[in-house]
Amino acid sequence: MTGAIRIGTRGSQLALWQAHWVADQLRALRPGLVVDVQIVKTTGDTVQDRPLALIGVKGAFTKELDRALLGGEVDVVVHSLKDVPTEPAPGIALVAVPEREDARDVFVGKNVQRVADLPQGAQVGTGSLRRRAQLQATRPDLEITDLRGNIDTRLRKLVESKTLEGIILAAAGVVRLGLLERVTEHLAYADWLPAPGQGALGITVRDTDSETGAVAALLDDPAARAAVTAERAFLARLEGGCHVPVGAYAQLDAGTLVLDGLVADPDGSRTVRATSRGAPAEAEALGTALADTLLSMGGGAILAALEEGSTE
Repeated sequence: MTGAIRIGTRGSQLALWQAHWVADQLRALRPGLVVDVQIVKTTGDTVQDRPLALIGVKGAFTKELDRALLGGEVDVVVHSLKDVPTEPAPGIALVAVPEREDARDVFVGKNVQRVADLPQGAQVGTGSLRRRAQLQATRPDLEITDLRGNIDTRLRKLVESKTLEGIILAAAGVVRLGLLERVTEHLAYADWLPAPGQGALGITVRDTDSETGAVAALLDDPAARAAVTAERAFLARLEGGCHVPVGAYAQLDAGTLVLDGLVADPDGSRTVRATSRGAPAEAEALGTALADTLLSMGGGAILAALEEGSTE
């Protein structure tokens, strides 16, 4: 195609890196194509004084971008896929999931290297219920404090704080911003599950814009697409999001899709986890089936208690 493509993105340093990376890939695929990047401010960027679970807006980081896309202000949107609600917005198509970055969470310690080495009662920062739950499941003695903001903001707060001993971040953002040297421990999948879709980008277009969609779809990676399809189906079945401590990670192993899933109480007192395997072509069914397994193992009781608590 010829002409220009306008990419919409959040204005954080990481979001801009991701959008410009996609722009560079599109220019390489279509020499002569003009690609511009436009910033759209989202609710999640504007509201920084509350944990995501308390904002009460589904799609806190995507709603305004969807509106700009549907309104014709931009032609393509680049999302961190873990921020995208599992229920698709009408009129919008997810046309590409590029090759995935490291999906793990990482620990950045101030005076120690590993979570296990933190002193009794040490304070750790995170704005994620999932990370809080997994931290408290392994180290119930720790003091978990809410921490939000861009990656550089959170790293700066760790340095400046007189009480914080460490923070938990997504490896993907740290890698993309060239800050890997700050990481003191990678949290292994065997012990710690990331958010569904973590480390993956989601590229969306208007479902009526077949020309732009065809170009953007060239960035789709089948392995990444299968993995996140399973993870997001798992999340959708549990009706989870920022309000529920849910973790999931899928990967291909000798042609078989292996999906691990987790549901936990926010305080880490109850955790259920299981693994399922299947064909990549059956990724969505695999995710739904694993969610049903966890619901029957006690995940349903956990979610029911969370729902009851949210309505009191």
